[in-house]
Amino acid sequence: MKKLLALIVVLNATAAFSLQALAQQDEAAPPAAPKPAAHAKAKAPKSAPAKSLAEKLLACLDIDDETKDRLDCYDAAVPPKPKPKASPANGVMDCRFVKEEDERLKCFNGFAEKIPKFSSR
Repeated sequence: MKKLLALIVVLNATAAFSLQALAQQDEAAPPAAPKPAAHAKAKAPKSAPAKSLAEKLLACLDIDDETKDRLDCYDAAVPPKPKPKASPANGVMDCRFVKEEDERLKCFNGFAEKIPKFSSR
């Protein structure tokens, strides 16, 4: 039992001595230079979330009807890929295959006008 008590006292004294030595070392050491952030990335400012296709098409409806500007707006949302013989459009994405600009505009208008308008509240 006395050996165990002696061992505890020696370990305790050693730990105290080590802590004291470390404290003195910290006081004597020059201050460390600030470390640059290793994983710091330039953060882009938060922008508005990307618009959905429906939102883009609804925005095109605000442009005067039967104008090149409205068609350009639709074409920006759904890039055209004209086919010589396009089949009837079953969805808005099929409008991009219509070669004739007036027909493509009518196709887009038909689908865009059917999109339900939700308030942004």
